Amino acid sequence: MLTYVFVLAVGLLAGTISGIVGTGSSIMLIPVLAYAFGPKEAVPIMAVAAVMANLSRIMAWWREVDWRATAAYSVTGVPAAALGARTLLVLPSRAVDIAIGLFLIAMVPARHWLAKRPVRITLWHLALGGALIGYLTGIVVSTGPLSVPLFLFYGLTKGAFLATEAASSLGLYLSKSVTFERFGALDAAVALKGLIAGSSLMFGAFIAKRFVLKLEPNVFRLVMDGIMGLAGLSMLWNATHAT
Repeated sequence: MLTYVFVLAVGLLAGTISGIVGTGSSIMLIPVLAYAFGPKEAVPIMAVAAVMANLSRIMAWWREVDWRATAAYSVTGVPAAALGARTLLVLPSRAVDIAIGLFLIAMVPARHWLAKRPVRITLWHLALGGALIGYLTGIVVSTGPLSVPLFLFYGLTKGAFLATEAASSLGLYLSKSVTFERFGALDAAVALKGLIAGSSLMFGAFIAKRFVLKLEPNVFRLVMDGIMGLAGLSMLWNATHAT
């Protein structure tokens, strides 16, 4: 019971932060899920929870979704996410921890590198980005640090950015969840844990809405760097101390 209380508490915090900055819920919650349920089970649990988190952001900002951008990103991202999820299922648990940890840590300098190259992208760029990010999403749980600048460079801000990024990510996580179910990694027990974790993410997203317009860009960058670095180190610690 204490494990679930802890997961819900972290999920509420993660849902609130991701509802403000557009990403971060998976990055914050996956180390907790990996510790509580193991890395292999944590990934499908997070996939279910991420579906709920993205649904809540869509509901909160429904009128501001850019459906053309969503379609361009999803048409390549959905099948790529399924392929990535299938790749993940054949990897050993320790390799999953190490891959996720290194990826999250690497995203800190990668985000700074991307931030120094402000370019305006088109729907074609979104489709190309969807293919790459979709495949990575299938493997490493969260690619928000990559999808966030992609949609910002497309010209979306605040509510429109939050809603469109969520709508685009929803298809990827649904594809990932279906793939896990198809290959036996998402049974009823795992799905229930995902629904429990996802419920706190959903509630946090609605709490966050009132803070969106007040967030300073510098605060966003510092929060995301800190979250990614700590979460990545946590995953590496899990891998090196696994029995």
